[in-house]
Amino acid sequence: MFDFLKKIFLSFFIAISGVTVFAESVHLVKKGETLYSIGRKYQITVSELRAANNLSESDVLKAGQKLIIPNADIENAATLSSNSTKTVSSEKTESYVVQKGDTLYGIAKKYDIKVAELYSLNGLNSNDVLKAGQKLKVPVSSSAESLPDLTDLDPRKYTSKSTDPNLTWPVKNPAVTYVKGKVSGVQLTSASKENVVNIHSGTVMFTGSYRGFGEVVFVQSKTGLVYAYTGLSSIKVKKGAYVVYGDILGKAGVDAMTKKSGIMLMVIQNGEYIDPAKAPRG
Repeated sequence: MFDFLKKIFLSFFIAISGVTVFAESVHLVKKGETLYSIGRKYQITVSELRAANNLSESDVLKAGQKLIIPNADIENAATLSSNSTKTVSSEKTESYVVQKGDTLYGIAKKYDIKVAELYSLNGLNSNDVLKAGQKLKVPVSSSAESLPDLTDLDPRKYTSKSTDPNLTWPVKNPAVTYVKGKVSGVQLTSASKENVVNIHSGTVMFTGSYRGFGEVVFVQSKTGLVYAYTGLSSIKVKKGAYVVYGDILGKAGVDAMTKKSGIMLMVIQNGEYIDPAKAPRG
């Protein structure tokens, strides 16, 4: 038996050092076009268009106006439409369930791929509109392939321990349960959708969804400690951001095994799990 996450975390921070860059392109507004129609054309939200172009809700588009499209992967809708029958990559894929408010642009950024690849993988064209609950094929990263799927089997052992009542945790006043097995750390109960806060300053090395772990955030301190916040329902921070003590990372989710609101926290030092209660704060 090998320690799954120990190897994952070590390889993870090597594998994820590269960042996909989504450059900007420009759209020339035509007569009759709206932010909604342009957003639909490029599979981005109206709010994303407004933010990229510093527009307010009262601003009116004019023919000939230039808009920044925050995604150079979509050169134009016609190209994407013609690429909908493009040969799908041979790399492994997994399913992603579309959430309310998702866009192809947002999903592509999340998985560090091009929007055109999402079109190709799923046989979509520029006229298709995403719907909540829809399943999309997304590539499985090399590091993700080695993650254990804990949704059907829980090999972990749970032990309740008393901890310093004055100790700061990512959630308020949690019941702390130590977990050992394929994963080792602490399970922390929380209020439903409670804010999860960072407990030690560092750089966000990864954010995303992992099967069996929910949404996860990895923060690496300047001294090399890795704080792994898993089981989140949503994530607020982005990969590469520097977060300080107290910054909100996201919101707590529901543990797949216990069915209780909360998160799991793991701390890794030199490839070894350490007691999260003894890990530095601040």
